[in-house]
Amino acid sequence: MAAKIIDGNALARKVRGEYRGRVERLKALGCVPGLAVILVGEDPASKVYVQNKVKACTEVGLRSEVYRFPASAREEEVLAQIGKLNADPSIHGILVQLPLPPHFQVRRVLEAISRDKDVDGFHLYNVGGLVVGDTVFPPCTPYGVQLLLESEGIPIEGQNVVVVGASNIVGKPMALMLLAREATVSICHIKTRDLAQYTLLADILVVAAGKPRLITKEMVKTGAVVIDVGINRLPDGRLVGDVDFEAVAEKAAYITPVPGGVGPMTVTMLVVNTVRAAERLVAEPRSSPAVESLP
Repeated sequence: MAAKIIDGNALARKVRGEYRGRVERLKALGCVPGLAVILVGEDPASKVYVQNKVKACTEVGLRSEVYRFPASAREEEVLAQIGKLNADPSIHGILVQLPLPPHFQVRRVLEAISRDKDVDGFHLYNVGGLVVGDTVFPPCTPYGVQLLLESEGIPIEGQNVVVVGASNIVGKPMALMLLAREATVSICHIKTRDLAQYTLLADILVVAAGKPRLITKEMVKTGAVVIDVGINRLPDGRLVGDVDFEAVAEKAAYITPVPGGVGPMTVTMLVVNTVRAAERLVAEPRSSPAVESLP
């Protein structure tokens, strides 16, 4: 394979190690960063994601608490719990694991989280901050993707970027964050006609469509950077991304694997945002760009 593999596990370990030191400094000041995770229902994938987040917190020295509700829980019960956590000074970050059961109004639940504890970056305040280039907590997956690009010294300014997928969690914020770095960004989605005519123009291709092996070798420009955000389980149990990895790797210059690419960075950036939330309470607020450059 010609492409260089961008190792998300290795970068995640490096960042977590750096932030472990920042946590120790906070503890010396009497502050133990705390993350609260709310899990509603019994979705197997959500359970795994929550376990990974708790494990990452423990590794870096954060305190984490998981609040579990049955799928039949009323929205008001969850909102009441969020209210308590908003008022709890020992909790610096609050995360509601998505998806929520169908009877929940997702936007209402997310907007109930204090913007100062919105470490997932989904509150309207933080989303709006992306538009003007001054958000407090960038959404974790796009934040992780940007750091992956930076770690390899991949230029963003002036590059043609194509984002496949227009979700509020990945696609839209990813486009805004790269636009803020002066890339030329196109967003493709389920209604896009002739997807390949866009992807073939991409210097950087970010794929978050949720469709196994959507992107084939013929759809990628030679020498492109390919970031695969998708994670899909095939009937035989294998995990694959939205990109045909083996074939595309023969043509791309850089590519992320699935698993082991973007996923570890998503969890890591949640830890980063939680530590930064705690730091904001014990130090003078620091002015920062849309995405803080990590030490």
